[in-house]
Amino acid sequence: MKRMISRTALGLAVAALAVGGLATTAQAAPAAAANGGDPTLTDVYVWATDVNLRQQPTSDSPRLAVRSKWWADAVCQTQGQTVRDPAVGTNNWWTAVQEFAGSDIAWVNNLYIRGGQKIAGVPDC
Repeated sequence: MKRMISRTALGLAVAALAVGGLATTAQAAPAAAANGGDPTLTDVYVWATDVNLRQQPTSDSPRLAVRSKWWADAVCQTQGQTVRDPAVGTNNWWTAVQEFAGSDIAWVNNLYIRGGQKIAGVPDC
């Protein structure tokens, strides 16, 4: 019986990891060519830890996920709510990102993306 429970728990854990998606707080490991997502989109690197991915370009918007040191596909960027972080600075530019081609869109403030206030190579929305 213990062995059956152990196998079931292991199977559930593997299934949970396989499902992944933006609803989890798992971290994607940086890869040499980013994340192997959509080759037509610009790869961006979220350099900070515990960064909120939001439903809209505002910190008042629902949080979809939390990521740390993570590669994503940037869809576009737009001005939104100004974010002030005493350790990093102030920025009102937000980038719409995808975890992989075809996945849900989430917004990250550009303060936490390598590249500066406005990210080169990412089109405006």
